[in-house]
Amino acid sequence: MSVEIADRLRCHCSKCIDFHAHFLRREVFEESHPHSVSSCFGENMLSPELPSFQRMFRPEMQIEDMDARGIDVNILTSCDVVQSRAWATPDSERRMTRLVNDECARWVDAHPHRFIGTVVVPLGDMRMALDEIEWAASAGFRIIQLPSNYRGEYLGAARFTDLLSAIEDRGMIVFIHPEGVTDMWFQQYALWNSIGQSIEEVRVMSSLIYEGVMDRLPGLKIVMAHGGGYMPHYMGRLDRNVTDKPYTTKNIRKKPSEYLTDFYYDSCVYDPRTLELLVERVGIDRVVLGGDYPVAALDPIDFLASTALTEADQAKIAGGNAATLLDIA
Repeated sequence: MSVEIADRLRCHCSKCIDFHAHFLRREVFEESHPHSVSSCFGENMLSPELPSFQRMFRPEMQIEDMDARGIDVNILTSCDVVQSRAWATPDSERRMTRLVNDECARWVDAHPHRFIGTVVVPLGDMRMALDEIEWAASAGFRIIQLPSNYRGEYLGAARFTDLLSAIEDRGMIVFIHPEGVTDMWFQQYALWNSIGQSIEEVRVMSSLIYEGVMDRLPGLKIVMAHGGGYMPHYMGRLDRNVTDKPYTTKNIRKKPSEYLTDFYYDSCVYDPRTLELLVERVGIDRVVLGGDYPVAALDPIDFLASTALTEADQAKIAGGNAATLLDIA
């Protein structure tokens, strides 16, 4: 079904591009998984032989699934809820970071028409992080993947200013995907996955807005995973504080809700009406396709077709907006 839908959408856009598809590096997974939220920090280890993990280790399996889903291009993102490196020493983090980035480059080099790579950076040492940005730019990467926070510091914090400025200066794009909530309360009922990720997206967007990053770096292009979580849907209370608590506006130049259109969002929200409301709030040109492949039981093209959006608008999300953002045909 999704292949036929994708064929129709290509009448309006040249390619269907999934902005949210995961991959893994086997050695890094094995070293990092015991420290990840997805394993409950080593208490509930997941087998690398799981079908979803195999699809993150093997590019040929991804391509088979892409063909079955009508996806032309996957944008590869490290699945850092299972291979986060924030726990490591700076040197170990840098070593594992380069292994992840080299793996991504290997996939892209082998299948340049099917994959676009993203680069992760070692945030434990900002000099190392900036060096990785330089390497990424020289290697032709356009997208930098960042977590919502690093050891409790969110991206609006001053220590990330030079990093974000370097990304903006090079015309690169940021893809923000949380690595999971470390608060053990969220391990109940897998709440780290169901509500925790969306809460993290609220936190990081609030940090970037209220710390003035979005005003200081107006050219910074940020794509939020999972449709930005709860943030686009509960702005009235933030806007109320402009007059009710005016000290909250010391670093911002407009109402908090007006910053929503400064971000981009993927479509991975799991509910058709939520996606429709997201489009109403931020505009159709700000939403790209997100399948959260292969961990989500979600066919992103079929999901688009289940909404009340017009076919032309579905096509913008399916690939047109990402092509414009990445400046590709």
